[in-house]
Amino acid sequence: MISITDPIQPALDHTRRILFRPFSWRKWFVLGFAAFLAQLGEGGAFNVNGNPFDHAQSVPDFSPVTSWMSAHLPLVIALGAILFVLFMGLVVLFLWLSSRGQFLFLDGVARDQPGIVEPWARFRALADQLFRFRLLLFLATVALLAICGGLGTLIALPDIHARTFGAQALTALLAAGGLLALGLLILTAVRLLLVGFVVPVMYHRNLDIAAAWRVLRRELLPGNGWRFVGFFLMNLLLWIPALLLILAGVCLTCCLAAIPYLSSVVFLPIFVFFRAYGLTFLAQFGEDWRIIQAPEPAA
Repeated sequence: MISITDPIQPALDHTRRILFRPFSWRKWFVLGFAAFLAQLGEGGAFNVNGNPFDHAQSVPDFSPVTSWMSAHLPLVIALGAILFVLFMGLVVLFLWLSSRGQFLFLDGVARDQPGIVEPWARFRALADQLFRFRLLLFLATVALLAICGGLGTLIALPDIHARTFGAQALTALLAAGGLLALGLLILTAVRLLLVGFVVPVMYHRNLDIAAAWRVLRRELLPGNGWRFVGFFLMNLLLWIPALLLILAGVCLTCCLAAIPYLSSVVFLPIFVFFRAYGLTFLAQFGEDWRIIQAPEPAA
């Protein structure tokens, strides 16, 4: 019987075992660096914009800026193109590093032997395949946004020219918004399955990404689709107290715990638990799926 709650306690035990029995600063910093790489480009940032209820704030006058941009349109376009290329370059770099980090972190959690240099070389081929697939997912997301934005603008064009919100604008909102929501739901499901289970299958059986997807589709998903849905919903539920702990830690350390990499070290037990939770969930599918290689705690 596949359960979504039974793996929680083994995941907690494994987290305590590899991080606190015994405690090692070196292990925390090495495994924290792997966690940092795995999450690279996926984090957020706090943004304070003043008091949103203060209606007395004056609205900035952007007319000089817009006038300058109109007078120097070729320069603005060139700068925009350069910034776009730089942004895309950073996205590609972060995806590449994060793909390596996924295997480094998974290997450290599964074997309780965190490392950087040796697993970096050992998982090069698998990580490169993961990177290419994730890049395609990113490009698909950009294409979806462009298509939905273009479709919505095209449908609402009469109302845009009339500067009114009428039937055309409402139709555009429903059609483009519905298509966008459906597309993002599908892409999110693919990404969750990719990171949560396809990567462990690649790691455990040394398979390329296409073969790992086939294994997931043929050996794990049949008859268990709703259990996987329950697993992700339980993940979402467990992240609520985890985020509260992270927020409390950031506040208690005066935001020092929010510094990149340092945050991965400070909150390493949380990240290790969620990675271990997925592995202990997989272990319920049979002895062949026991990816965690660390010895079980003594009775």
